[in-house]
Amino acid sequence: MSSLIRSLLVASIVLTLAACSALPRNPVPKELASSAQIPGIPDARFWGDVDDPKIEAAFIRSIELERQAMGLAAREPMPDSHFLALSGGGSNGAYGAGLLCGWTAHGTRPKFKIVTGISTGALIAPFAFLGSDYDFMLREVYTSVSTKDIATERGLLAGLTSDAMADNTPLRKLVEKYVTPEVLAKVAEEAGKGRILIIGTTNMDSERPVIWSMGRIARSGDPGALQLFRDVLVASAAIPGVFPPVMMQVEANGVRYDEMHSDGGVCSQVFLYPASFSFKEIDEERGQHRDRHVYVIRNAQLAAVHKEMPRKLMPILSRTIDTLIKTQGIGDLYRIYLGCRRDGLDYRLAFIPPDFDAVSDEPFDSVYMRKLFDLGFEQARSGYAWADAPPGFEPPKGTRAAAE
Repeated sequence: MSSLIRSLLVASIVLTLAACSALPRNPVPKELASSAQIPGIPDARFWGDVDDPKIEAAFIRSIELERQAMGLAAREPMPDSHFLALSGGGSNGAYGAGLLCGWTAHGTRPKFKIVTGISTGALIAPFAFLGSDYDFMLREVYTSVSTKDIATERGLLAGLTSDAMADNTPLRKLVEKYVTPEVLAKVAEEAGKGRILIIGTTNMDSERPVIWSMGRIARSGDPGALQLFRDVLVASAAIPGVFPPVMMQVEANGVRYDEMHSDGGVCSQVFLYPASFSFKEIDEERGQHRDRHVYVIRNAQLAAVHKEMPRKLMPILSRTIDTLIKTQGIGDLYRIYLGCRRDGLDYRLAFIPPDFDAVSDEPFDSVYMRKLFDLGFEQARSGYAWADAPPGFEPPKGTRAAAE
């Protein structure tokens, strides 16, 4: 990943000096940004940073669908529910993939009510959502692919005259291989039972997070649903400057425009649900209680790593980006934790241990990824020791997390 970041930094500097012209597009005007919709699939996505009543309505509807699927009456107690949040991390996603497969082998992996994904986590999320029958796909992707299966370098001149330094057509083909019409139909089926699959991207025009309801897309029956589903996954993993953004076709006031969507990690490394939404309030309003358990997989190491830095521009810039991503990710873990504390949800966190010292020889090194996959697999198969708080935080005495 560091070589990709270096390419991005080089491109940024040269672009600033060269002032290359932009590729043509038809962006959504500012005054229409909040009203633009995906043609044929209204409410396919929401802003991830505002209090949107449609989000609350969608969650409430999902509970009703759950009750119907389980044959439960309106006030009848519901079983525990489990949420999974999958972070970004590039090739480090092999850790999360291995953890999920090892969790299956341990025999305690639950069926998740909600699965969210960002970047590499977005590529894992549909198969984590569909369950252990799809573990073979995670194993194949995260132990056998290499950089050539993800992207092709465009070269400096080609990169400077386009929208990215690499062409991610190989990634698109990989997504097409695994996200089949059958997978879309299965996601639709599970969404009909009240389960939720959410993927995060960044709207680069508005510099805001967008959360996509993949179940709603899958259930829409629209002819473009499969392509949109795939596009969202590719967009969430599109590192700006390294991979091309995905131009989403939208409509506002009867006019077609395009939106530029890129890596969800631009806004957050991992997310669960908007802070404006509260399960506690929903339960209180409906006079019910339900135990909920949140599992967060951060596909990264969290501990600070000492490294003697040379006084050179590129290493300093690269180190700065790495540090910003690490600290942003830790901040996201705290945000989710605070939401769990507020709403009474159990919080569990997994991350790459600090003693994992394998080195990747390329952005997506299959040897490195296999080692990371195997590590996550063995940890989970043996019974993973989930952290009950973000790093550096000790829950107050008397709380459920502190007592367990």
